[in-house]
Amino acid sequence: MTLKLCVAQLNFFVGDLDGNVRKIVDAAQQAYAKGARLLLTPELSLCGYAAEDLFLRPAFIQACDDALLGLTTQLAGLKGMTVVVGHPTGGDTRTRSVSTQSRHNAASVLRDGRVVATYAKRQLPNYQVFDERRYFSPGEDVCVFDAGEGEDHVRVGLLICEDAWFDAPAQSTKEAGAELLVVINASPFHIGKGYERESVMAQRVQATGLPLVYAHLVGGQDEVVFEGHSFALNGDASLAARASSFKEELFDLQLEQKASGRWLVGSVEPVRTAEADLWDALVLGVRDYIGKNGFPGVLLGLSGGIDSALVLAIAVDALGAGKVRTVMMPSPYTADISWLDAREMAKRMGVRYDEISIVPEFEAFKASLATEFSGLALDATEENIQARIRGTLLMALSNKFGSIVLTTGNKSEMATGYCTLYGDMAGGFAVIKDLAKTQVFNLARWRNSNNPYGTCANPIPERIITRPPSAELRPDQTDQDSLPAYEILDAILERYMENDQSIESLIAEGFSREDVEKVTRLIKINEYKRRQSPVGIRVTHRSFGKDWRYPITNRFRA
Repeated sequence: MTLKLCVAQLNFFVGDLDGNVRKIVDAAQQAYAKGARLLLTPELSLCGYAAEDLFLRPAFIQACDDALLGLTTQLAGLKGMTVVVGHPTGGDTRTRSVSTQSRHNAASVLRDGRVVATYAKRQLPNYQVFDERRYFSPGEDVCVFDAGEGEDHVRVGLLICEDAWFDAPAQSTKEAGAELLVVINASPFHIGKGYERESVMAQRVQATGLPLVYAHLVGGQDEVVFEGHSFALNGDASLAARASSFKEELFDLQLEQKASGRWLVGSVEPVRTAEADLWDALVLGVRDYIGKNGFPGVLLGLSGGIDSALVLAIAVDALGAGKVRTVMMPSPYTADISWLDAREMAKRMGVRYDEISIVPEFEAFKASLATEFSGLALDATEENIQARIRGTLLMALSNKFGSIVLTTGNKSEMATGYCTLYGDMAGGFAVIKDLAKTQVFNLARWRNSNNPYGTCANPIPERIITRPPSAELRPDQTDQDSLPAYEILDAILERYMENDQSIESLIAEGFSREDVEKVTRLIKINEYKRRQSPVGIRVTHRSFGKDWRYPITNRFRA
C-alpha cells in the first residue's frame, strides 16, 4: 500500500475567513492533482491563530461555522480526498450565547462534501503566550478516521498541538485503532523550539510505536512567529521528513507498506543554525506585520549604532530597499563617525537616506525651559529631550507619508529602562525588542557573513560592530557609564527574567551583588515603560510581552 498525503504548511490570516478558505481549497486541489488523498492544515487554520478575544464574539464563531460549511461544499468534487481543517466551534450563536464550556479548539475531517468527524483539543495550554483556557473548554473524546481507499486505506488518529506533549491523548488514540498519528499545530517560535518539538514527538512515537506527521503553521501574527518546520517520524522514532522553515510549502509525504511495517517517506531539510532561524524569524515577523496591516513601508532613525544598523538590515531583507527609509538626526553630541557609518550603511543597502539636524529644536527647548531649569545641572532631562525630538520627527514623517516607524531598542535596554518614553520608544513595531544586546552583536556578525535574501553582502560597516555602544546624548557617553558590561547584564537578564532565578541564586553563581541588585532593580522599576512600548517580535521563550505580566506597583524584591 502507498498513501500519499500532504501538509499545507501555509501562512493564514487571522479573521480573513474567505481568504483562508481559498488557501485551503487551492492547497487541496494541488495536492489532489499530485495524487494525495489526505491533506492536513494547521491548528485553527480556518480563522487564523491566534484570534484572541474574537473567540468571545458570537458573530465570529457563527462566521467560522459558515466558512466551514462553505469549505466542505467546495471540496466535494475531490472524490476520495480527506481534508483536516482546524477551526473554533461551539456555542449557540442564535441566542448570542457562546460560553467557554461549549466552545472548543477543534478540527474537522472533511470528505466527499461532508464533515465525517470533529475533534476537540484535549490539552489547553495556559502558559507563556498561550491563553487557551480563556476561550475554550477541553475535549474528552478521541478521533480516528479513515484515509485512502482499498489497499491504501489507513486508520488515522488526530491530535491538536498540546495534546501530543502528553502521553494520554496519543495512547488512547492508538487504543482506538489508529495506525498513523497526525498532529496539527500552531506553536510560536522561539530559539531552538523546532528541534525540541522533534524530540518530544519522538517520545510519543516511542511510547505508541506509531508513525507521526507534525503539520505546522508558518507566518507572523503580531508579536509571535510560526516557523513551519513540519516533519514526520517513523514508528522507530527516526526522522522521515522535514519541511522548510519560515516558508510556505505543500509538504508531500508517502506512507508505504514494507515488510517491516509502515514507513513515511519524504524530503528532509538540513538542520539549521540558531542564527539562521533567528534571522528568518525577524524577517518574517517584519514582513507579515507590515504586509498584513497594509503599511506602504517603514522608516527608522539611523544613528550609526549597532541596533539601528541591525534593524535596517532586517527591514531590507523583509521588504526590499524600496520600502525602507532612513533618517539620521544628529545632535550636538553626534560623533563624525556616526554620520559616516550611517551614510555608508544606507548606501550599501540602497535605501533612502536623509539627514535632519535636531540642533535647532534642542536649542529651542532649552531656551523655553531656561527659567525653570536655572541653576540646575544638565542631566538625563536634556538627554531625553533629544530622544523625544527625534521621536516626534519620525512620527511626523510617518503621519505624513503612511510608513510605520520601526523602533530600534533591544531587550537589554527594555529590561533596564535604558530607553526614552515618547523618544526612541516612539513607533509602531519593535523589531529587536526580544534580542539581548549580546545577541544583537552576534546576529550582526552573522548577517555580515551571510546574505540569505540576496539583498546586500556585508551590509553593516565593521566599525559599527566594534565601537563601544553609545546613545550619544552627552559628550563622550558610552552605555557602560551607567550599565554593567552587556555580557554580564544579559547573563543576569536571562537567568532572572527568562528563567525566574532569585537574586541570591545569581550571587551564588558568582555574579557580584552590586551588579545583580542594580540590574534586577532596574527591571522592576521600569515596568511602567515597558507597558507603553510598541509590540515587538518574540524570539525567546520569555519576552517582555504576553510572557511577562508583572504589576507596575510592586514592592517584592527577590
